[in-house]
Amino acid sequence: MKTLTKSKTNRKICGVCGGIGEYLGVDPTLVRLIFAGCVIVFGSGLLAYIVAAIIMPEG
Repeated sequence: MKTLTKSKTNRKICGVCGGIGEYLGVDPTLVRLIFAGCVIVFGSGLLAYIVAAIIMPEG
């Protein structure tokens, strides 16, 4: 069973986008681009990233 954890190898800041990319089986760069787009368009993505960085366990 797969669990959602922060990535140890695909880190830029905290490893949240890398962990999501590994969990979904997609390139973490794609996850980072989608996240950046959400931050620019909606503005609340940054808060979601901070919450995920606190909640997600280390992988």
